[in-house]
Amino acid sequence: HTPGAGGGNYREWNAALERTVRLPGKARADKRIGQTMLEQGEAEQGEAMHEAARLLLNLWMDWLQAEHGTVLATTNQQAIQHNVELVQTRLQAGSASQLDVSLAQGEVAEQQRVYSEAKMAAAVAWAKLHTRFPGMTREFSTVPAIAPLTLASTYLHARIIEQSDELKIARIGWQQAQSVGDRMRADRIPDPTIGFFTASEAGGADHVVGISVSMPIPGSQRSTRATKAVYASELAHQQFELAQRTLETNIASALAHTQGTYESWRLAEAGATTMQNNSDLLQHAYSQKEADLQALLRTQRQATLATQSALAAKVSAARAYYSLLIDAHLVWGLADD
Repeated sequence: HTPGAGGGNYREWNAALERTVRLPGKARADKRIGQTMLEQGEAEQGEAMHEAARLLLNLWMDWLQAEHGTVLATTNQQAIQHNVELVQTRLQAGSASQLDVSLAQGEVAEQQRVYSEAKMAAAVAWAKLHTRFPGMTREFSTVPAIAPLTLASTYLHARIIEQSDELKIARIGWQQAQSVGDRMRADRIPDPTIGFFTASEAGGADHVVGISVSMPIPGSQRSTRATKAVYASELAHQQFELAQRTLETNIASALAHTQGTYESWRLAEAGATTMQNNSDLLQHAYSQKEADLQALLRTQRQATLATQSALAAKVSAARAYYSLLIDAHLVWGLADD
């Protein structure tokens, strides 16, 4: 109510409805920013799955090596126990001394200690695996098959780059920084506000209806934010290139390491087979009184060490080989993450 000149009251009112309108360039930039945020979330989820798969592989390989070490210790223990029987037989025949019996029994005690440690290592490795991945069942299995890379290395190299979630995250970060930069540059021009208003004046004698357009006066702060966004985009680009070069280096190193561990395993396997054959031959020779106990025990220790080395080499080769397959998303459904 507005007082009139003659003392009366006039009913006067006004109403307005306003809306700020984003300019077309800003709307497109906002849409790209939202899309990159969704893609970033998907890539981060994929990277988490990838890291979980690598952890599973490492814990699984540790457990397999420990379990096979227990089997190896059991086999060695049986072979050493057989030595005691041979020594006692020769002692009764007068071709061995009581010292030989003591040496053989001492070797049995040593192998019992080795078996106890191997059994404990297997229990610890299983506890780590089962605690992290409770769905696993403790079923003894062989070390998974390993194949030489040969021509597959070129395919694996390209596949790992294509499937790398870590590289995707760096690329999306760069794209997001570019979109933010576009948004900040577009924001140097303020968004206009468009309104519709109506009013009643002079006691209802005058009615006013109209459209209003207003726009803030831009200041230097908008230009500063745009400049900072450009620098941030350049930095994100450099980080992406660094991630790409690092990945290329890691792939080349992993391929060489995998091929090297495969060759080392084959050599270690051949050496262990030869040493085990020598041990079996010498044990037979000792039973025929054609070799002494010291030579037999020494050869058996060498065969044991060679077999343990072959086991470690095989597990190392399998770990390297399947790490490449995991990085390439070729196993465990990683291609569907």
